[in-house]
Order: sequence, then C-alpha cells, then structure tokens
Amino acid sequence: MLIGQYESVLSQKKRVAIPAKFRRTLGSKIITAKWYEGCLVLVGEENWKALLEKLTGGVGTVTASVRDTDRFILGSAFEFEPDSQGRVVLSEPLVKYAKLGSNVVFLGLGDRVEVWDKTEWEKREKYVGEHAGEFIEKIAKEKFEKEK
Repeated sequence: MLIGQYESVLSQKKRVAIPAKFRRTLGSKIITAKWYEGCLVLVGEENWKALLEKLTGGVGTVTASVRDTDRFILGSAFEFEPDSQGRVVLSEPLVKYAKLGSNVVFLGLGDRVEVWDKTEWEKREKYVGEHAGEFIEKIAKEKFEKEK
C-alpha cells in the first residue's frame, strides 16, 4: 500500500527521484498524468486500468463526461521506467500543469501517489486539515443516501 509523505528535489532538467518505498510498490513501469487540484498522479502499470475505472464508475457508455475524463487523464499520461537510482524525467507539460518548483512532495494515497509542488501542497494540506470534519460528514451523508 502506498502511504506517507516524502519530499524530493526536482532538478533543472526536470529529473526527480521517486521515494524507494513507493518504487517498490509501483513497480518498474510507472504512468504519470495530470491529476485533480493541480497535482500529478503516479500509478503502477498494473493499477492503471483499475484507477481509470474507478474514475468513471465503470460506465460502459462513452458519455461526454467519460470522454472529458479520458482527455484530461489519458491525454496527459506518460509511461516511464525509473533508472537504477529511482530517477525519472517529468515532461515539461506535466511540470507546468502542476506548477512544480524545485521542491516537490510525494503523497502516498493507497493505490496511487500524488506529486505536488511543496508550496502548493502546504496550502492544500492546510485547507484539508481545516475542513476534514466536513468532508467525512459529507461522505457519510452520501453513503447513507445511496443505501436508502
């Protein structure tokens, strides 16, 4: 399981080392793409399809929402294999999208890893911390409504 938070440095050549703990779980082939709230996502090749299904709810029909989700995620995706030291080179479009500076944060979230600019993550983490109680209440309410 991918959990925890680790910091790394993005070089001027857009090279960054993925934390060893995450590499072991992600495997040798990793896919990265744009993600929500202005970060990137890293997913092992084996979990990529499951993540996409989770996003679309397994909808078999290619609706406008499914097409737009595909465009956002699949259209920005890159596959790579880390070198022997766990380093990868991130594409310029992904670096620009996530506004990555020299300090980045890798955040393990069970089946995926998010990559954040450190300053942006600190802002988001503060927001999440301030609203965590509201989020869990909303999730519980939605689950209750579904079960009715």
